[in-house]
Amino acid sequence: MRKGIDSFVDTIVTRYGDSLGALSDHFERWLSWFEKLLRTSPWWAVVLVVVLIAWCLTRRLGFSILMGAMLCIIGLLGLWDAGMQTLALMLMATFLSVIIGIPVGILMGRVDWVRAVLHPVLDVMQTMPSFVYLIPVVMLFGLGKTAALIATIIYAVAPLIRLTDLGIRLVDREVLEAARAYGANTWQQLFGVQIPLALPNIMAGINQTTMMALAMVVIASMIGATGLGHEVLLGINRLEVGRGLMAGASIVVLAILFDRITQAYGRRQRKGGAH
Repeated sequence: MRKGIDSFVDTIVTRYGDSLGALSDHFERWLSWFEKLLRTSPWWAVVLVVVLIAWCLTRRLGFSILMGAMLCIIGLLGLWDAGMQTLALMLMATFLSVIIGIPVGILMGRVDWVRAVLHPVLDVMQTMPSFVYLIPVVMLFGLGKTAALIATIIYAVAPLIRLTDLGIRLVDREVLEAARAYGANTWQQLFGVQIPLALPNIMAGINQTTMMALAMVVIASMIGATGLGHEVLLGINRLEVGRGLMAGASIVVLAILFDRITQAYGRRQRKGGAH
């Protein structure tokens, strides 16, 4: 079986190597552009954007200012540039995970046979050791940012799919029947009833996906991802405890930042739904 898997991957690389290389170049270009945007922008502009996003999602000014202040901690630790590299990778991976995960989760929530097929696949994805993802990704895309991005997406997308599926299935059938009684078609039921009511669960999925994307940062540094994970890896290789701890603390700051913002937005949605 092991030889069969190796042969299968080798066949994909041989037949579709050029297409995979072109895809890799596109991802590399987008990620490099976004990373350059964050790294060349003034620090106060990045902090201001985070404050504005937090305020738009939560409508809490004090909370939003606190989130901006937390981001400044990365600069105070002297790791602003590395932090922006990690932020670019994490946001790109989360964005692509949302594009993939929410439609797949909605499909699972509405079609039983799709759920039956994908459920064991998601079980494997969530229990597989994260290092294992690096092997096929490196063979298909080579070392570099694209391989790190793809590995992060594969590792992080599963909880978003599951929680989107759960949110769609938890929508009260009586509410859907009422929508049908008023003449709503399938798409109107989906976008007007199911997705709005499932939004707290979807936000919880985005929260989990963001956390798992950050958890992949250090591991992805082994295949070419730069940023805070690379700083942790250098700290391990050179036995520089301070370097590793400072980079680890910066990763924790990013994790707390996005965890609190997404959780606060999810709570706001639940309260809105209750009213």
